[in-house]
Amino acid sequence: MELVTRCQKDLDQHLTVEERDLPLVRNAGSVFASAHSAQAAGDYVVGPNHVLPTAGTARARGGLTVLDFVKVITVQQLTRQGIRRVGRAAIRLAEAEGLTAHAASLRVRVNHA
Repeated sequence: MELVTRCQKDLDQHLTVEERDLPLVRNAGSVFASAHSAQAAGDYVVGPNHVLPTAGTARARGGLTVLDFVKVITVQQLTRQGIRRVGRAAIRLAEAEGLTAHAASLRVRVNHA
């Protein structure tokens, strides 16, 4: 357990642990649980792929997955009540950032809601 905790500070790509230590893992590109889980098997036949984080980036993300190739589109739709509820706060934020056109576009919508 102590070794797993210490490894989390420096580890990037691969980590092999006993199953009981899995809850301790916080940073790793790919984790292999048990002595039978060879890292090479993950590279070729049981893992998602061999594109794993390096240079400490495992602290922020795991290995490349199919989700990295999925296009995500966000949609925001405010009602009159919604723009009245959040509009003033958005105007203050826009003004604090010096984005006067953003503030103006919000003000128009709030005033006509």
